[in-house]
Amino acid sequence: MNYKPTVIGCFLTLLITWTWTSGFLSQSGNEMTVDRNDDRKNIQVELIVREEEKKVEIFIDGGYFTSYLYSGFFKKPVLYPVNTARGTAITRGFPLDPRPGESTDHPHHVGLWLNYGDVNGLDFWNNSNNVSPEKADHYGSIAHKLIQSISSGEGQGELTVAMDWVGPGGEVLLTEHTTFVFKGSGNVRMIDRITKLTAPDQEVSMKDNKEGMLGLRVRRELEHPDEHFEATGIYRSSEGLEGYDVWGTRGKWVNLTGWIGDEQVSVAILDHPDNVGHPTYWHARGYGLFAANPLGQRALSGGDDELDFSIAAGETVTFKHRVVIYSGDGVTDDRVNADWNEFAGS
Repeated sequence: MNYKPTVIGCFLTLLITWTWTSGFLSQSGNEMTVDRNDDRKNIQVELIVREEEKKVEIFIDGGYFTSYLYSGFFKKPVLYPVNTARGTAITRGFPLDPRPGESTDHPHHVGLWLNYGDVNGLDFWNNSNNVSPEKADHYGSIAHKLIQSISSGEGQGELTVAMDWVGPGGEVLLTEHTTFVFKGSGNVRMIDRITKLTAPDQEVSMKDNKEGMLGLRVRRELEHPDEHFEATGIYRSSEGLEGYDVWGTRGKWVNLTGWIGDEQVSVAILDHPDNVGHPTYWHARGYGLFAANPLGQRALSGGDDELDFSIAAGETVTFKHRVVIYSGDGVTDDRVNADWNEFAGS
């Protein structure tokens, strides 16, 4: 008499448990992942303007995450440093705060940035304080104009800024309006960069060029193991390619995984399906340059593809990217695909 009610009770308990659990868990391949939107509900994201230092600091869940630097020292605004949820920098320190034994090549590779190597014939990518005065006429720079809006909040914070892409004579080739969205949950940190480029007065050409477009320079530990004995980083693309094979190929995302001390770190850059040239080509170098370049198709494909892009006078083009920093256990393709699907639908 007591046996049947016990079985029914157990069944009802399991049914209720499954129903409640399915409300916030989702199946991804063979792993269960927590709904990140739910995780972010109680995470506070705070943005603080430090006008005298020409920067905006971003804190997530009370910990320092990154800063938007706009002093003009780097010839373009950058996010620097970029940290994991544990507070470990994934970006190279040079040239602002070099670490012992760190490489000092490519002084224009600073933090996280966006620019391009051929804009009406001017090189915005390679410009830095190391360019000699006699060559300065070949380079352009990106000048911060103003903070248009800023908000802190639960789950995410946002920063919208205006910039000008300026030639050596002071002429404005492009106006830029970029919104950064900063998010965090558990051991994950995210940056969405939504950039609108407008040609105000005349058509602007962005000819096929290897040097572009969304760039991140990572620290030595995340470089490819062949570069330095302490390096541990391995690229993996959405197409299943790994290591050096990722360079010059297309994919909707690339994930770089390595170790910084005892912390396993993965850094994924996601390309939005609305972007020109999607899926983007990857300018992902073993020495620590991690870049998505949708416009340098001939240069990166060895001539298989070509895109000489231009923006007509008065027209605007938008580029959307997400950078995800995972700290802790290794990140599977299923997990990155889930984050890409969320981003693609946003």
